[in-house]
Amino acid sequence: MERKVPTGKVKFFDEKKGFGFITGEDGREVYLPKSAVPLGARLRPGTLVEYGLGDTRRGQAALQVSVIKKEESLAEKNRRSPEEILPLIEDLIKILDRSTDQLRRGRYPEGGARIAAGLRALAEDFDV
Repeated sequence: MERKVPTGKVKFFDEKKGFGFITGEDGREVYLPKSAVPLGARLRPGTLVEYGLGDTRRGQAALQVSVIKKEESLAEKNRRSPEEILPLIEDLIKILDRSTDQLRRGRYPEGGARIAAGLRALAEDFDV
């Protein structure tokens, strides 16, 4: 008889607190300890996972979690290529370097809003 591995979506996971919960396909919530998360995995709400189950004093807990590769999101499809990002990073480094000189003199750099907008745009490409 074939056993089906349970799947579900991450309800939440707090890296600092070291735990979270998975909502299984059957609707039940399963405790998700940090020890069950693969090294380097970033679990966000809605991440599709499959997991092994174990019984604890407080109910069922995920023992081992693996992320099920999801379809590419719109943000991932619109992500700039590394070749396109490289000149932006180089320009931002120059701008930030000039900004440090102004900050050392006790002044905020001119064009702070533009610098912040550039950093946010870059962060969005990195955060996909």
